Amino acid sequence: MAGSPPAALVTEPNRNCPLCPRLMAFREEARAREPAWFNSPVPSFGDADARLLIVGLAPGLQGANRTGRPFTGDYAGDLLYATLLDYGFAAGTYRASPDDGLRLVDCRIANAVRCVPPQNKPLPAEINACRPFLAATIETMPNLRAIVALGRVAHDSLLKALGVKSAAAPFGHGAIHPAGGFKLYDSYHCSRYNTNTGVLTPDMFRRVFAAVRADLG
Repeated sequence: MAGSPPAALVTEPNRNCPLCPRLMAFREEARAREPAWFNSPVPSFGDADARLLIVGLAPGLQGANRTGRPFTGDYAGDLLYATLLDYGFAAGTYRASPDDGLRLVDCRIANAVRCVPPQNKPLPAEINACRPFLAATIETMPNLRAIVALGRVAHDSLLKALGVKSAAAPFGHGAIHPAGGFKLYDSYHCSRYNTNTGVLTPDMFRRVFAAVRADLG
């Protein structure tokens, strides 16, 4: 209707989001098997007024899919939240539970895909289907200045959400790119596999957030 305000941006899928049939079926299987778990699209964590957004791949089956908070309840969260606490992007104590009282400071965390995928591997069509929620999350953060991409999938989805060509911002751990008016910081994903194999060390991970802290002040 002419003169009407634009519709509010939808930043989170609803509990029974039907966009990805494979993920929907996997979610229903988890609900039947573990009815006490969260088993729904995992919403972003942190204040929309934050200057820093961290984007991961997708919820882990026994981590965020169980607890309902990004990176909570698995090894990746142990490393991520310890690092955020060290650099002042979180306050409190992380106890791997959404009721631990931990809060983020000038920081928000989201995933490129909001539902848990089988084997932690979302399909390209699922990444594409979930990207509007990621784009809306970015658009509704008025003070956003820095984005940390945890892994190549998050990096690539962010570039598409921001309208940046991949050739202009190739993924590389520790790389920093201008992207859509923001700075994009790349890191290998803080998964147990990457740390166990030496692809990512805690010091490598910390250096990414040291750079973000130096830039944001």
